Amino acid sequence: MSEPVPCMQDTTYTTCPEAPELKAHLEDAEFTVTGVSWSPDGSKLAINHQPDPIITSFLRSDISLYDPESGERTPVVTNTAIDVFSDWSPEGDAFIYSSSVDNDSTNFFTNSRYFIYDLESGNTREVATNFDENLGNITWSDQGIYATAYRKTTRPMFLLDPENGEVTQVDQGKRLVFDISLSKDGKRVAIRGRDGDELNEVYLGSTGNFELKQLTDYNSQLEGWATVQSEVVSWESKDGAVIEGVLHKPQDYDPSKKYPLLVAIHGGPTGISLPDPTPAYVYPIVQWVNKGALVLRPNYRGSAGYGEEFRSLNVRNLGVGDAWDVLSGVDHLAEEGLIDTARLGSMGWSQGGYISAFLTTYSNRFKAVSVGAGISNWVTYYVNTDIHPFTRQYLKATPWEDMEIYEKTSPMSYINNATTPTLIQHGENDRRVPIPNAYELLQGLQDVGVDAKMIVYEGFGHGISKPKERLAAMWHNWQWFGKYIWGEDIALPVE
Repeated sequence: MSEPVPCMQDTTYTTCPEAPELKAHLEDAEFTVTGVSWSPDGSKLAINHQPDPIITSFLRSDISLYDPESGERTPVVTNTAIDVFSDWSPEGDAFIYSSSVDNDSTNFFTNSRYFIYDLESGNTREVATNFDENLGNITWSDQGIYATAYRKTTRPMFLLDPENGEVTQVDQGKRLVFDISLSKDGKRVAIRGRDGDELNEVYLGSTGNFELKQLTDYNSQLEGWATVQSEVVSWESKDGAVIEGVLHKPQDYDPSKKYPLLVAIHGGPTGISLPDPTPAYVYPIVQWVNKGALVLRPNYRGSAGYGEEFRSLNVRNLGVGDAWDVLSGVDHLAEEGLIDTARLGSMGWSQGGYISAFLTTYSNRFKAVSVGAGISNWVTYYVNTDIHPFTRQYLKATPWEDMEIYEKTSPMSYINNATTPTLIQHGENDRRVPIPNAYELLQGLQDVGVDAKMIVYEGFGHGISKPKERLAAMWHNWQWFGKYIWGEDIALPVE
C-alpha cells in the first residue's frame, strides 16, 4: 500500500484537516436510517427510519427524535404508512412532515398529506389540505414555509402559512424552480431554476420582492448550439381527458412543411416532461430535431403536475389509456398539418418503455419503436420486480386475484397484432424492470415475424448511468430510427 499523502499547509489554512473521531450512535437500533436533520439549536436530531434496507420498506417509514447527550430516542410520528420529515421550524419547537397516514393502497399516485408536529404538546395538525399536488423543497423560515410544486409544465414557488395551513403561490419570476435555499433570517433566497428555453441558473434575491440576480452563467456553454424550440401543446384524448405535451421544433422550423414525428415518453408514470433546450438521456432528441423531425414528449395520464385525479386516470387502465393519450396527440398534430404520418416513431424508458412496448403490439401507426427497460407482461413483472406494491396499487389486484386486468394491460396480450420494427434496450442487472420482460417481448416479436433487436447493457441496472455506455445507447437509437424513419444505413462511429 502507498503511504498517505501528507496535508499541504500554509499560514492560513489546511487543505486536508484531520478527520474528527467517529462515534457510533443507535448501534442496537433495529431499523435503517434514511435521513437525519439537526434542530436549529443543535440539541436534537430528527431521524427518518424504516424497518430494514429493503426498498419497499419506505412504505412504513417513521420519524423519531434523538438526544445525542442522553442517547434517548423517542418515536414521535408512527403512522402505518409513509412518514417523511421535511424541515424544522426556525425556533426548533415544531417540524413539518409529509405522510400517507394509513393509506398503503394508493400512495404511489395520490397526494401526500402535510402535518406540523408540536414538540411541547406532542400534537399534530394537518396543513395544506386544499392543495392538489405534492410539495417539494420544503423550507421553513420566519416568513412561513416555502416550497415548490408542479403546476402543469411550470414549477413555481409557494408559501404555506403554518398558522392557518393555507398555501399561496409566490411570484418569483421564474417558470421552473427546482431548489430553494434561505438565509438564516429568511430574508434572502437562492434558487436554481429556468424559464424553459434555457439551462438552469442560480439566482439570489430577497423574499420581500423576489428581484433575482443571476449568479451563474451555464447558458454560455450553449452559444452556437442549434438547440430545440419548446412549445407546450394540448389535445383531447379518446375519453375526453385533456392531455398536454412538449413539442420540440428546429430553430429553422418551416410551417409549410410536414415533418417526421418522434414521440419520446417519460417514465414514472408520475414523471413529467418540461420545456428544455437540450432534452436527451439515451435519445438524441436535439440531433433528430436538427436532422428535420419534430419530437413530442407527452404528459400522459398519470403524470405529475396535473393533480391527483389526473394521476389516477391510468389506475386499472395502464397502457390502454396511455396509448389513447399518445395516439390522440399524434392525431392532433396531424390535424394541424404539422407531421408526415408515414414517418412516425415512439420510444421511452421504464414506464415510457412500457408504453412504447404497448404501442408496438397494440397499434400499427409507427414505423419504428424503441423499448427501454420496458414492461412487456405485468405478471412477469410482478413476480420479478423489487417494488411489488406498485403493481398491486395501479392494477388493484395481484395476478391471482384478477388475471383479466393483467392481460388487458400487458403488451404481450396483443403480440399477434404486432408489425412494428422494435429495438429493445435493457440493463443486465435491472431489478426494477427485470430483464425477463425484455426477453419475452423479443421472443414474441420474433415469433410473429417482426424485425426486433435486443441490446443488453452489461453491468447496468434500471438506468444507463455511465457516459460511454449512454452514448452507445444513444447511437443505437440513432441507427434504429435512422433506418426506419429516414431509410439510412448508419454505422457506429469507430473509436
